[in-house]
Amino acid sequence: MTINKVWVLAEASDGKVSGLTLELLTKARSLGGTVEAFAWGDVSGLAADLGAHGATKVYTCGDLGSSLAGVPVAAAMAAQVEAGNAPDAIFVGMTYDGRDIVGRLSAKLDRPVLTNVVDLADEGGLVASHAVFGGATIVKARLTGDAPHIFIVRPKSFAAEPSGGGAAEVVAVDVPDTGATNAATVVERHVEAHTGPKLDEAAVVVSGGRGLGEADKFSMVEDLAKLLKGAPGASRAIVDAGWVPYSYQVGQTGKTVKPTVYIACGISGATQHLVGMKGAKNIIAINKDQEAPIFSIADLGIVGDVHKVLPKLLEALQGR
Repeated sequence: MTINKVWVLAEASDGKVSGLTLELLTKARSLGGTVEAFAWGDVSGLAADLGAHGATKVYTCGDLGSSLAGVPVAAAMAAQVEAGNAPDAIFVGMTYDGRDIVGRLSAKLDRPVLTNVVDLADEGGLVASHAVFGGATIVKARLTGDAPHIFIVRPKSFAAEPSGGGAAEVVAVDVPDTGATNAATVVERHVEAHTGPKLDEAAVVVSGGRGLGEADKFSMVEDLAKLLKGAPGASRAIVDAGWVPYSYQVGQTGKTVKPTVYIACGISGATQHLVGMKGAKNIIAINKDQEAPIFSIADLGIVGDVHKVLPKLLEALQGR
């Protein structure tokens, strides 16, 4: 199948296109053909960034009010496909809204979906790579049915690179009557306060694990991250223990990060955690167990007690 046109589901927050959307646009652009985005809300301030990363057109469902995105966006996308404006493939980021929209779109179009995609290649048709067994093995799959072929892609699978294109053309599309399926409404939004860079965008990430011993010791991780102008992260073990919020979690069921430097403090390195951070350019591991799996992927390993190593490191940085 020749890839003539790809749609990318475009998500945004605080008036900015998400990094994951830009990653997907960059990948779609590399496959050749036309790249278009599908969004909702006011996209007038997003058209330039979408265009700079390869989108020639952006369809928008407009303001959804208090509605959840899943029902109206999926309905609008399905209507465009059924009207003959179908792409060959649809790329969607692995986010809450993305998965909700795709599940509903899959049902409306009666098309299957390939999920947890970490790479896409044109081999006479799109072939998706998937990380399984905690990232230990990569398997490949392709869809053979009618287009559009739908893929849900993990964050940080591709690098976002602008192409220098002009602003995307904005095209308003209608949302069909969705009836009672669109009865759920958003009554309140909670945004967790944070200082410094976002975890999945930081150039430096300092993560703590169960080796810290107790919740109060996580402050050392936060202090180190602040000194390095980075973001604090955590293993699932200490999130489940209630030491830190879920938004700190790095791993298969948390955030995927790809910083320049990743410092793992008291993290043994379960495969579920490694999936979320092994793409970091430089990995530093601090653990008193020299057999800890984290050392197998570390560029620099420090076999030592985090309660002794971190205070010394903090002292050295504060003295600079």
